[in-house]
Amino acid sequence: MNILIIGYVWPEPNSSAAGSRMMQLIKTFRAQDWQVEFASPAQISEHMEDLSQYGVSTAAIELNSDSFNKYIAALKPDMVIFDRFMMEEQFGWRVEKYAPDALRVLNTEDLHSLRDARHSAVKQNRAFVQVDMYSDLGVREIAAIYRSDLTLMISEYETELLQQAFNVPETHVMHLPFMLDTDALTARPFEQRQDFVIIGNFRHAPNWDAVLQLKQVYWPIIRKRLPEAKLNIYGAYPPPKATQLHNEKEGFLIKGWAEDALEVIENARIMLSPIRFGAGIKGKLVEAMQMGTPSITTSIGAEAMHGNMPWNGVITDDIEEFVNAAVSLYQDQASFELMQKNGHAIIRQRYNQTEWQEKLITRLKIQQQLKQRLREHFFLGKLARHHSMKSTQYMSQWITLKNGLSHDQS
Repeated sequence: MNILIIGYVWPEPNSSAAGSRMMQLIKTFRAQDWQVEFASPAQISEHMEDLSQYGVSTAAIELNSDSFNKYIAALKPDMVIFDRFMMEEQFGWRVEKYAPDALRVLNTEDLHSLRDARHSAVKQNRAFVQVDMYSDLGVREIAAIYRSDLTLMISEYETELLQQAFNVPETHVMHLPFMLDTDALTARPFEQRQDFVIIGNFRHAPNWDAVLQLKQVYWPIIRKRLPEAKLNIYGAYPPPKATQLHNEKEGFLIKGWAEDALEVIENARIMLSPIRFGAGIKGKLVEAMQMGTPSITTSIGAEAMHGNMPWNGVITDDIEEFVNAAVSLYQDQASFELMQKNGHAIIRQRYNQTEWQEKLITRLKIQQQLKQRLREHFFLGKLARHHSMKSTQYMSQWITLKNGLSHDQS
C-alpha cells in the first residue's frame, strides 16, 4: 500500500505519547513494506524524529491552499491517515475530491472534546457529565469521525463512548492501544533507585496541571515526611512559569527536556502523576510499567490502561491516600517489587506489539475492501459530508481565494 499520513505536528517520540504512537504506526506500516509519506503544515521542530532513517519520505504542505489538490492527485495514495481531527477537518474534503479511492483513516490520539470537557469541569470545581462534550469542539470532532472510513482509538473507554453515546458503528472504529515490545521490559532493583519523578510535555494542559498540583498540594506533605527525597520534573518545552517553580531547598527540581526519557524513569523509585483531567491513555505511565517503576496516579490517569489487572502502584483520587501511598511505597521494597511485576504483566497482556500489529494490518485490509459499501450504508457519514455541513471546506476555499487575490495584487 501507498500511505499518506497528514500530521498535526512532526513526530516527537521523546516529547509526547502522541509522538511515540505515531512512530509505532509508521514502523508497523514499514514492516509490511508499505510506502509511507508523512506530510504536515507544521513548522520543523528541534526534537522531531528523522523519518528518513525509516524509509519514510516527507512533504511540507500548506493550509488553505489549492497546492494540496495537485499534490494529493499526483501522489494517488491508497490510504490517508489524518493525525487528529483538525487535519481531517482541513484536508479531508480535498482528499475526498482529489483522491476519492483512498481509505480515509482518523488517528485521534485521544478524544480532544473529552479532555476539554473534563478540563472545564475541573475549572468549575464540579464533576464531569457527558453533556459537557456537546460543545462546538465536540461537534467538530465527532463530525470528523463520522466522515472517516475508520477511526483509531487508543482508549477502550473512548471506543465504547463513541459507540454508545455517539452511535459510531463498530465497522467505523477500532480500539488500538500502544504497540510495545514485550521483550524490552526492565526491572532495576529497589536499592539502585532514588527519588520521585514526573514527566510529560509542558504544552499538554493535563501535565502542567499535575505539576502545579504536586507543587501546591502533594509535594510539601511528602517532602515533610521524606526530607531527603527529591522530585525530578522532566518534560519538553517548559515555559518560564514552570522553570520558576524550581526550588532546590524544597527538592522540587524542574529538569526540563530529558535526552532519554526511559532512563530517567528507570532511575526513579516512584512516578507521581496526580492527573485531574485528560483523555486517551498516558504514555509516561505505560513507560513506567516498561521500566519497572511503580506509579501513583488518579482514576483519570489510569483510565482504560489496565483492565481488571492490578495496577503497578496505587490509584486514588484522595489526597491523603495519594501521599500515604507515595511515602509507603517509597520505603517498602517488598511492595515495590510486587508492583514491578504487576506493571510488566499489564504490558505483556494488553500492549503486545506483535498481536496488535497483526490486528491493525488485518483491519485496514478489510476496511479497504469494504470502504465503498460502508460509505453507502453509513447515513451519519453521508450527513456529515453533505454540503450543508461543510462550513470548514467553504471557509478554506474562501481563504484560498483571498490569499490568491492578495498575492496577485502584490
